[in-house]
Amino acid sequence: MSDLLDQSDIDALLAEAEASEVEHPAESVRIFSRRGVSPGEVEVTAYDFKRPERVSKDQMRALRTLHESFARNFGASLSGFLRTIVEVRVATCEQMTYGEFINGLPNPTSFKLIQADDLEGQMCLEISPLIIYPIIDRLLGGTSQDLFIPQRPMTQIETRLISNVTDRGLIALSEAWEGVRKLAFTVAATESNPQLVQIVPPNEVVVVIGLETKLSNRAGTMNLCIPYNVIEPVMDELAAQSWFRARRDHDSAELGQRLGRNLGRAPVKLSAVLAETTISLRDLANMQVGDLIVTEKPASEPAVLRVEGEPKYLGHVGRFKGARALRVVRAIKPGDRC
Repeated sequence: MSDLLDQSDIDALLAEAEASEVEHPAESVRIFSRRGVSPGEVEVTAYDFKRPERVSKDQMRALRTLHESFARNFGASLSGFLRTIVEVRVATCEQMTYGEFINGLPNPTSFKLIQADDLEGQMCLEISPLIIYPIIDRLLGGTSQDLFIPQRPMTQIETRLISNVTDRGLIALSEAWEGVRKLAFTVAATESNPQLVQIVPPNEVVVVIGLETKLSNRAGTMNLCIPYNVIEPVMDELAAQSWFRARRDHDSAELGQRLGRNLGRAPVKLSAVLAETTISLRDLANMQVGDLIVTEKPASEPAVLRVEGEPKYLGHVGRFKGARALRVVRAIKPGDRC
């Protein structure tokens, strides 16, 4: 019984343990590097292996700047197409896993798979129904004041209407990427349920560009998802220094040719003026079918071809394959009276 401790002995041992300081051996920190550094000179940050950041900060800044240019061009193109002010801006630019991106999307939505001719794999563009149906209502002549947003997949007519918007977005996206590499984007497929689309494994890293779109009193989001393995071949070209240097070294002659090509596709109105004369208002009111209008211009003289109301060429009126035609003789000179 002498080996047993009573309560007073136990209390004395606990008090002595609390009063004494326990010395812990100092842990030595070793840092392995090509050059010798002390632990105080190194900034240690936490790294989540479940969400690896495969895109550097410089490349993320370059991607954001590139798609800010895309947002401006896309907004200007939509404004001209819809005949109203449309504002598109980059709200977020972050990298995450494909599973996280898909789980954050609504169902149903407009989910389009996009592919580029020089890149392997597919990207995806998601357009929220909150902005899709106001655009469709605008295209059909509505005002979007009391618009109801249906919770259903889009019909074939609605999909065809919204494809006009998507085509303009792909053109603006190609123009934005032209500073890095000339790419032509096309729509490969369309889906309403994003859970049914699996372009990459769920744990694959993707870059998501979040766009905010405003149309009068309506607003919605668009998300451009770019898998890392798709843009990996051009990641070296996306470094901030090389991308901005490419923009600075852009040849002005090439820029002029591109502007010329864009202007060359612009439609213009042509009209041919045979002759002009003046008559009184009384004669105009009494004019009937079969009356003759006498002009001072001989029939043998060429007609004036006007472009958007401006006289540009002289030509002779005739027929070509059964249709009315005008054969251009020459351009109008400064001294000609037309």
